[in-house]
Amino acid sequence: MEFEYFNKKEFACKCGCNTNQINLDFLEDLDRARSYSNIPYRITSGYRCLDHPLSIKNPSSSHIKGLAADIECKDSYQRAVIFGGLAEAGFVRIGLSKDGFIHVDSDQDKVQPVLWLY
Repeated sequence: MEFEYFNKKEFACKCGCNTNQINLDFLEDLDRARSYSNIPYRITSGYRCLDHPLSIKNPSSSHIKGLAADIECKDSYQRAVIFGGLAEAGFVRIGLSKDGFIHVDSDQDKVQPVLWLY
């Protein structure tokens, strides 16, 4: 399966193992969100293996299931445009970080809809 805006490799675990079990349906929805936003999305974290330090800290993370991504945003404008694209694509689990990224996931096992700040 090919995507217009993303390469599956962008979502590989960044702990050094390069494992990649990103969910393709999630990736397809994220690709659609990117088209709505009409600005690039830089993925800072996608799939995380069980040995990834953040997976060890948070073993219930949606990243472990391949159902989450963190998207870099450098300013309030990017944050608003990316958020708008995610909402337009139907994402209902979005976390806005003060550290310059947006978390998005499609984990059906977690509360929906939810928007959180951290």
